[in-house]
Parts: sequence; C-alpha cells; structure tokens
Amino acid sequence: MPANTSAAPSGNSSDSGKQSRKKKRGRGRIVVIVLVLAVIAGIGYGAYWSVDSVRASFPQTTGEIKLDGLTGNVDVKRDDYGIPQIYADTDADLFRAQGYVQAQDRFYEMDVRRHMTSGRLSEMFGSSQVKTDSFLRTLGWRKVAQQEYDTKLSAETKKNLQSYTDGVNAYLKGKDAKGISVEYAALNLTGDYTPEQWDPVDSVAWLKAMAWDLRSNMQDEIDRSLMTTRLSTKQIDDLYPAYPSSHTPIVTQGGINAVTGTFDPTATGSTSTSGSSTASDATEGLQSQLSALSDTLDEIPALLGPSGSGIGSNSWVVSGKYTTTGQPLLANDPHLAPQLPSLWYQMGLHCRTVSSTCKYDAAGYTFSGMPGVIIGHNADIAWGFTNLGADVTDLYLEKVTDTGYLYDGETKPFTTREETIKVAGGSSRKIVVRETNNGPLVSDRDTELAKVGQKAPVANSAPDRGDGYAVALKWTALQPGKSMDAVFAMDRAKDWGSFRAAAKDFEVPSQNLIYADTKGHIGYQAPGTIPQRQSGDDGTMPAPGWDSKYAWKKDPIPFSALPYEYDPKRGYIVTANQAVIDENKYPYLLTKDWGYGTRSQRINDLIQSKIKDGGKISTEDMQTMQMDNSSEIARLLVPKLLKIDVKDPQVREAQKLLEGWDYIQEADSASAAYFNAVWRNILMLSIGDKLPKELRAKGDCINVHPAGDTGPVDSQDSLDRECGQRDADSAQPDGGDRYFEVMRKLVKEPDSPWWDAAKSSVDKSTHGRDNLFARAMKDARWELTSKLGKDIDTWTWGRLHQLLLRNQTLGTSGPSLIQRVLNRGPWKLGGGEAAVDATGWNAAGGYGVIWVPSMRMVVNLKDMDKSRWINLTGASGHAFSAHYTDQTDKWTNGDLLDWSFSKAAVDKNTVDTLVLKP
Repeated sequence: MPANTSAAPSGNSSDSGKQSRKKKRGRGRIVVIVLVLAVIAGIGYGAYWSVDSVRASFPQTTGEIKLDGLTGNVDVKRDDYGIPQIYADTDADLFRAQGYVQAQDRFYEMDVRRHMTSGRLSEMFGSSQVKTDSFLRTLGWRKVAQQEYDTKLSAETKKNLQSYTDGVNAYLKGKDAKGISVEYAALNLTGDYTPEQWDPVDSVAWLKAMAWDLRSNMQDEIDRSLMTTRLSTKQIDDLYPAYPSSHTPIVTQGGINAVTGTFDPTATGSTSTSGSSTASDATEGLQSQLSALSDTLDEIPALLGPSGSGIGSNSWVVSGKYTTTGQPLLANDPHLAPQLPSLWYQMGLHCRTVSSTCKYDAAGYTFSGMPGVIIGHNADIAWGFTNLGADVTDLYLEKVTDTGYLYDGETKPFTTREETIKVAGGSSRKIVVRETNNGPLVSDRDTELAKVGQKAPVANSAPDRGDGYAVALKWTALQPGKSMDAVFAMDRAKDWGSFRAAAKDFEVPSQNLIYADTKGHIGYQAPGTIPQRQSGDDGTMPAPGWDSKYAWKKDPIPFSALPYEYDPKRGYIVTANQAVIDENKYPYLLTKDWGYGTRSQRINDLIQSKIKDGGKISTEDMQTMQMDNSSEIARLLVPKLLKIDVKDPQVREAQKLLEGWDYIQEADSASAAYFNAVWRNILMLSIGDKLPKELRAKGDCINVHPAGDTGPVDSQDSLDRECGQRDADSAQPDGGDRYFEVMRKLVKEPDSPWWDAAKSSVDKSTHGRDNLFARAMKDARWELTSKLGKDIDTWTWGRLHQLLLRNQTLGTSGPSLIQRVLNRGPWKLGGGEAAVDATGWNAAGGYGVIWVPSMRMVVNLKDMDKSRWINLTGASGHAFSAHYTDQTDKWTNGDLLDWSFSKAAVDKNTVDTLVLKP
C-alpha cells in the first residue's frame, strides 16, 4: 500500500463490518507480500527472477545510448553519489535527457505520484485505494492541471514539458516490468499492470500535490470549530494565542503606498483592515461533519509531509558585508515527511553555450517527474523556498437539497461530473462529483458525513447524499494558474528584476522566496494567489456558503502589493514560516495562523551573535546553524521544573538530568530524552484531556523496545500500545511551537484551570501548575523506564527519537522481512520539535521522527563550486542500488557534499559518463 495513502473507512473503528473488510484487505496484502518474497528472497524459481529483476532495472550510466528525437549528443556525467549533470546544445535536448535520466533512477516513484495526483491509485493497488481516489477525484487535481496546460501555460513551457515527456517515454520503450523496477516485478505477479506512457500533464499535476500539503490553516479551521463543543471562546483563544511581538517578521520595513496601492519598502504602512471572525451561525450542525472530514483528510496522501503547527522550513541569506567571502551566502532546508526515495532529486542542467536556443545553466533540487530545477542556483543567482503559510483555503457549510444549493435566497444547480475509478482485480466504481460556487463538496466522499447531512436542520430530502448541510472546499489551487511557467523562468533569471517577474507567476503554492546574486544583492519576495475576503471574515472558522457576504472577492491580493525586500539595511533575511510582516502595518490579510516564529527567531539570534563586533559568517557557520538543536521550550520550562521539590528518589534521579543541561538536543543526550518526555506529559495533562474527543491527535511514532536498540517492532498492536494515549477518551496536542507560546503565557498563571488534571489510576486530581509539573516528571520517569530501562545512564534522546525510512509502497505494510528488504534504518537523531534542526515529532503519538530537513544546501555566491548540498536519501529509487541511501549517514551527521557546478569541477568529480546520441 502506498505510504500515506491508506484509505481506511472513517467512523466507529469497532464496527464489525469494517473490521471484516479490513481483515480481507489484510489477507490480500499477505498474498502480494508472499509472492514478492518469492521474488526477492530467491525461493526456487524466484531465485532467477530476483537477480535478473534487480540487475535489469539498474540504469546504464556509461557508454552510449541512442535516444530518438535528439538533435545532438548529450553528456550525462555522474559523480560518485550518482548525481547527474546533463550537458546539451538545445533546450529540447536538455529536457529530453532530463526526462530519460530521471526515469532511469526514479520511474516507479514517478508512476506512483502520477496515479496519486490523478486519483488512480486503485489501478495499481486495488480496492483499498478507492476511497482515496474518490476524494482526489472530487478535488480534481488532474482536471485543473489539464486546464492549466490547455489554457494558461506558455508555448515554450509546453515545448519543454513535451521534450521531458519524450525522454521519459524513450526510457519506457521496449521495457517489461522487471526492466523498470523490482516493485513492478512484484505487481506483475498478481496482475497485468503495465506502466502507461508519460504525459506532459502528469508533470504539471504534481504541483497540486505540493500545494495540498502546503495549504496552510485548513486543519486549524476545522479544529477551532470542533473546540466549540467543549471549550469556551476564551479557552480557544488561549490555545491560539496572538503572534509574539518579540519574534521578528520576515519583512521589517515597508508597507502599502497610499497613492499607488503597491508595496513600498520605504512606506510606513497602514493599519490592517482584516476582519476578526466568521459568523457563528455557520457552525450549526457542523461539528460532526468536520470531525469526519478531519478523519478523511488524515487518510488522503500527504507525500510532502504531515500537517501540524511545527511543520515548516528554514531559509536565510546573508549579505557579503557579513560573510568571509565578501559575497552572499544562502541556506535552505525544507522540512517534509521522510520518504524513500527522497522527495528531492539532485541534478544539473547545463547548456554547453547559453544562447537563444539553449537558455539554461542551473543546478539544484527538482522533483522526479518534473522538468527544470525547483530550488538551487544558476550562474548568476541562487534562490530558496519556505512555506509562506498564506490562508488559501476556506471551508464553506452549504445548505443543500436534491436540486441544488442555497445562495442568497435562491437554489442554484450543482455543477456535476461523473468519474469512473478503475480497480485492479475488481470492478470499476463510479462516483458523482458535485460542486457549488465555492468548490467541490468534499463531504460527499464520506458516508458518515452523509448521515449528518440527513439529520441537519434543513427541510426536504434528496436521493443522493440527503438534504441538509454539506461542506465545500474553496482553494486557490483548484483554479488554473501558471506556476509551471515560473519554474522555467526562475531557472533562467539573471537578476532581481527577472527573478521577481518569474515569482509573479508562482501562484500556487504560495512560498517565501529568498534570493541572492553574484553582484552582491539579496532579496525576498512573497508570491502567490492569496484571496481577499470580505470584511468581517478572517478565514479562521468555516463560513456560511449560502451568504454572499462570505464569498471571496473577485481578485486576489495584487502581486504588486505583496511584501518584498531588496538589500535590507540589516544585511540578512530569515524566513522560517514566521509572520511575513507586522499585520498592523499591512492592510491585507495573509493569514491569522502563522507559525509562531521559534525557529526564525533562533536563526536571527544566531546570525546576530555571529556578526556582532565585526564577526563574519562562513559557509561552515551556515552549515552549523542548520544543525542547531537548541530547545526553546526547554529554556522556558526547565528552570521551573528544577524548583519542584521531588520526594521520590527515582524521579529525583531523573530530575537531576536537567541540572546544568544546555538545552541542546543531541542524539546521545539523556537530558533531552527526559525533558521531551516531561514536555509530552505536561501537554497531555494540562491540555490534552480537556479537548473534545474528535480532536484526539493522530501521531506517528517509532516503537522502541524497552530493552534497548533493536528498532521498530513488527506488531501493529504493540506499536499502538507503545504510542497510544493515556486512555481511550484522552486527547493531546501535537506539541508544535504554537504550544510553546501557549505555555509561555500559562506558566505565568500558576492557578489557571488549565493546570487542573484529571485523576489517574495512581494519582488523585492534580491542581495547580507546580503539582502538575511534579506529576508530569513522575509520569515521564516511568514512561522512559518502560521504554528505555530503569538505568538512566543508558537513556539517550536518539533511542527515542528515531528515523525509519520507508519505501513508499510495499515497504509500508506486511511482515518485517519485506520491510527489511525495502526500508532502511532506523537512525538515531538529535534535534526536535521547532528546533532549527527540525527533526519533528508529534507529541500525540510518541517521539519518532515524522518530518525532517528533507535536504540541506548552502550556496556560495562568490564561488559556486564551493557550495554544498545533501539529500535525505540518495539519487536512486532502486532498492538495491548503491545510491539508494548513500547520503543518509552524512545527512544524519550534519555533513554536506561538495556541489560542483562549473564544467571543470564537474569533470573533475565525474566517475561515470553516459552519452545519449541521436
């Protein structure tokens, strides 16, 4: 089953019919796995196919290959990590070769991705994916991508996409399953699946998946509404505190020019005119719908990372006046879900001579299945991305009947389309997608939501999903745009002006773009299609779809009004998902749900401490900053925890671990292990037990055996017990930096009701902050005793905080043998939640690593050949390749690889050369 694409039915998990279906699917998976084991383990006849399949799928990296459509020779030069640098004489040859080479290394990954974005996973993996496909068909990613290709993208972009497509298809030509990837050999044992030809829209559609996981505050919107069932307005406000004024926004100067209406870095700004809340009448009958929708959102693919207040990325750029090189240094490390192979693919795209017929000389990170370079540099500029976090989604509660939906007192007809879902080994399924003027009815895809709609207080009945309430999703990514044009334009950009022109078309997802060039300039631009809401609506709660007062305005925020900076006086720019600009100086609403700036402020502080008194920052300093493990929540809480008078000698022994601790979360730190366990228990006791049961967070974790370091266990039941909640009715926040800010305020109120914890089997009810802290330290002591053993001298953070890299499909289910063949790890990591080295974990589920710096890079604008980079895994998607995970150990240690760019440097480091010939 694909990673993060499981589609178990929502609702009551104890339902016997659902359990029966799960068992049947489980038996089906076992059949597949047994057959795969026959291939890979080499049992009898399978021994031949094991060796043959593995070797046949490895790419040819030396010699010559004839490639139809080329106009000249193309050189593919790989270093000793298998990273390709491509040299060609025309754009068409360059992108045709890129498609061929990426397919050599990663086609199985590409194929799974395109089936996901088009809602066709069932064609590969059977009926278990029907619900996932139904939801994705409802969103219509592929449909929108087709519209973009047909109506929005430039002729040059289409030409490049077609060249890339031709290269992919040239690789597929004449190959059978075992000649592509060992996973196909497994699939073909249970069916007749054959990969189809690549299509240019397959590449465009991946931007929709990228946008989905960077869609900002949809989950917060749901959670806030669900909280109203149990918490007061003040309590909800406590859990969503205001953005801390002490944390520096990205743009510190400027505002909207009152005359021109454009953003002016020298303007003083104007007071924000954004609204404060959404009408309360939208929440009637909504809670059950949103609870089921939340479950559905958890079940659909999240290939770019889990949601959560701690998810994000880091990037910063330092001007040459503060660097040892005298030219800018630029760093970037996007935080995404760990994947095997990595989401990113490193490569260089070089025209031998840059001209009107061959325009590219760029290197960096791209996505398998997409031409061009997404993040990196060319000969003149470098750029990086972090998620801006703009509020680009809204949920609308719709009043529906069998004939349509209500809008301003009139019933309007749905826009409908029928979708057919083909199922491997089964019958096709048909669904009807309904849309209102606000977007597709996502509630149609859940039987539990249908029941709620039938019971909602709206008259009449309907044959399809029932009268009542439905939930529609309005999202900027469901509108055709030109982001693919922007990718190629950035790769060609030569200066700040051409870079901003490219950024104007980067509509979805909305990102923070940082910039540096070889002439010494640095900059920042906020791009994206960001809606303007009507007065009084701040996007924090679901809105009434039947009232035009809550409709988005016709035009989004103009690009000319979006914040930017160019050579700011302070000499550096930091973006780490914090607020873009002080909302009191900016009249447009970007979002009410920023990250809370913990990482960004730490980076600001590290830069300032380095450059004070004339200090300079080197490439090595940038690399060291990327690995900073400091825990900001520990700085706040440890002094208070040490004041607690602990009587139990064994708990006191653990408390002593915090004495003298420097708050650094190294993998071998016992102090970090104990503090993070205390923090998790504080969250559980103070906040978790008070949340509605619908908000029980769904965390992921790595199970650690109490005896030590034997890695993840095989039993899902054991995993659930190890990572489970305190009891069936408890809930727990994820522990991201929003909760850092919650605690920053709460610790000043020692008698707050939040500190009252329910009784447990061993404690009476706990009242007051210090009593709760004492209980949390006690609970943490015994939790770690269970996980790591009684002897605290053997405790380490890395034994709890582990990274397991899972192959995206067959490596996510089944017995341990197949997982050991396809998966890698675990690795013991330092870092942690909201640290700069953001090896994130979700306090709801345990301490295992669920998001990571998916790559790291530092670009040296003085000498590009002295830039450095690293990927989470390796260049190859072939499980038995030497380049499957050959960068992971270095990534774990914080090392970076040399990043060759000039032809001389590339030639020096080339170990394999493949010539593609016409």
